[in-house]
Amino acid sequence: MDVRKIAKLAHLEITEEEVALYTPQMASIVGYIEQLNELDTENVEPMLGGLTKEGEATDTRRQDVPHESLGQKKALDQAPAAVGGHFQVPKVL
Repeated sequence: MDVRKIAKLAHLEITEEEVALYTPQMASIVGYIEQLNELDTENVEPMLGGLTKEGEATDTRRQDVPHESLGQKKALDQAPAAVGGHFQVPKVL
């Protein structure tokens, strides 16, 4: 588990002590999640819609059919602010 790489992707500064602390923790988490690969899901129907009565009653399945994309001009047409072909959003950090 490369904790430094993950920290970099998340734009986090991380000390060597934190690397030593988080490396085994993340390896444990990933190992736990990888147990799901051992499950036989061959005859399990995908679950959609959530666990509520409303979610179960809502048919959210659709065919996964490729279609033409929206396009940059149309996507930005209703944007409150667009700069250089991109959405402009407020700075978060």
